[in-house]
This record gives sequence, C-alpha cells and structure tokens, in this order.
Amino acid sequence: MSGNVPMREVAQRTFATEFNDATYTFRESDEERAPVYVLLPTGEKANRVFVVGTLTETEDVGSDEEYWQGRIVDPTGTFFVYAGQYQPEAAGMLRETDTPAFVAVVGKPRTYETDDGTTNVSLRPEHLSVVTEADRHQWVVETAERTLERLDAFEDPDNEYAELARDQYGAMIAKYRETTINALESLEEDQEQSDDQF
Repeated sequence: MSGNVPMREVAQRTFATEFNDATYTFRESDEERAPVYVLLPTGEKANRVFVVGTLTETEDVGSDEEYWQGRIVDPTGTFFVYAGQYQPEAAGMLRETDTPAFVAVVGKPRTYETDDGTTNVSLRPEHLSVVTEADRHQWVVETAERTLERLDAFEDPDNEYAELARDQYGAMIAKYRETTINALESLEEDQEQSDDQF
C-alpha cells in the first residue's frame, strides 16, 4: 500500500553562503513529476532545505496580488524566501511577523536567471515558523556538523554528487570550511556577550 506514496525528501541543512552558490539544478529521472534538485557545492543534492536565522526584513513585492519576500540572515549570509498565493501559510507569516525575529523554514530551492545572466537562488517555503534564539544556535551547530561531514566525504571517489559538484563548481570548497568555522565562532561570541550581561 505504502509503495505508491512518494517519500518526502530529507531537508538538507546548509548555510547561506553555500546555498547561494548552489546554482546547478538537475532531475534524476525523465518522469514529468520527478523532483528537481539543486547541487550543493560540498557534494550533496537538495530538493528541500531546512534553515534557521533572523528574519530581518519583509516586503510585499507582488504587483497584482500579494507576493512576499523575506530576508533571513544566518552567520554566513542571507537567504531570500518568496511566498505567494500557493504558500498562503508562509505568506501570512511573512505579512504578520514583526522583524527582527528568529524563524525556521523548510522549503524548496529555486534558481532563476537575472537580466544580466546571473543565477540567483531562493527558497519557496513549505513551512515557516517563529522560533527561539536557542533553536537558532542549535541549528548553527547541527548545520556546521552536516557541512563538515559533506566536506570530509568530498574526496571519496565513490561520492557521485561530489564528482558532479567538482565538474560544475570546481573544487572551491575551502571557503565552506572557513565559513562553517566562522559560524561556530560567532556563536561563542554571542554566548560570551550574553554571559557578560548577567
């Protein structure tokens, strides 16, 4: 019975720096409804991603109807999320949430080409919720762990997605280790500032 029910893809954790570099998309089959993946430069496919950060800005960028843009900042950069009539719950959250606020988003990556030929990456949220600072700290730690695991597996000759990433992006992965370490260090600084206040 359950054989006909498609499994939902695991939501990958990625920092903004790597997510915004993930400009290559592909399908693994020719079926019409086959999922579209973005290829993370550290060698993993992602049909869905899980991010937590600070929602710093929201704006209705729609012309005829509401289409909300949100800027979500993590220690490495900025995610852009877009929600409209097909994501009413997320659009409502973006409309009603006072910024700044810590938020968690599970969504699908989307790539689009600008007029000047640049490929931008954004998130179409499936679920968006307000969370705590502790949730955000936990996400940074766990995302750092996942990123470092992908980096460690990058040189594995059997890692087909790493091979594909090398072909698409080159082996420019040192910066992801650096941004991951910087993200963890920023948490320590936040903690020290919090301790100083008490």
